[in-house]
Amino acid sequence: MAARIEYKASVARDLRKLGHTLAVRVLLKVERMLVSEGHQGEALSGEFAGLYKLRVGDSRVVYARTEKGFLVLRIGHREDVYRKGPPEVN
Repeated sequence: MAARIEYKASVARDLRKLGHTLAVRVLLKVERMLVSEGHQGEALSGEFAGLYKLRVGDSRVVYARTEKGFLVLRIGHREDVYRKGPPEVN
């Protein structure tokens, strides 16, 4: 069974900030890396422990593993994505 990818509601706002071209590139990478190839991200540490990241150029995708697949929590530029602190996994 293929992994399921879910997106937190705030990710839509994150994608609008990136612009259409970059948002499409990020989403395609998320689909390819997580669904097709399985868990490919790098584990985060510190206050983000338990979460993972994918790199897409200068953008980062912060996500959590769930029983059914993955939950994308935040997408943004590498300088900004960690500034707000760890996102809540709901």
